[in-house]
Amino acid sequence: MNVIETPLPGVLLIEPKAFGDARGFFVETFREETLAQYLPGVRFVQDNQSRSRRGVLRGLHYQLVQPQGKLVRVSRGEVFDVAVDVRVGSPHFGQWYGAVLDDVSHRQLYVPPGFAHGFVVLSEMADFVYKCTDYYHPASEQGIAWDDPDVGIAWPALAEAPQLSAKDLANPRLAAQSRERLPVFR
Repeated sequence: MNVIETPLPGVLLIEPKAFGDARGFFVETFREETLAQYLPGVRFVQDNQSRSRRGVLRGLHYQLVQPQGKLVRVSRGEVFDVAVDVRVGSPHFGQWYGAVLDDVSHRQLYVPPGFAHGFVVLSEMADFVYKCTDYYHPASEQGIAWDDPDVGIAWPALAEAPQLSAKDLANPRLAAQSRERLPVFR
């Protein structure tokens, strides 16, 4: 397993080793003792999966109560995945990192608590799988606008007219989000 630090401290790109032959492939997608070297004290408590069609954009989401770190991957298809630092007081506030995750490279992204997260589907269909460090807490879920010009995410061309939920369409720009609805950098 190759773990790569990104320009955003705490956000990690993980490249597991895949073993393939004419029958298919095998990949170890999670090994606690290996990740503990890079994510000391991190414990995952919930697994989730979503399926989305091409052009669906989910995000950018985060939770204030029970903030979630997420280890994300794609088991089928391809997405462009993004993490945005939304922690008030962070030297990286408003900065983003994005990576293509797919079922060929098997790359994963670790998005720490305090970061907004989202993705857009690039393939016809994608199954998105992720481990969370805390439980979903719908009452504290927050979001920022996927197309916030101050954040300036370079979404692939496919995201020019993405399919969003009504909730995600209503997300405010980061600068318009009230400070009490943003996590604090520690």
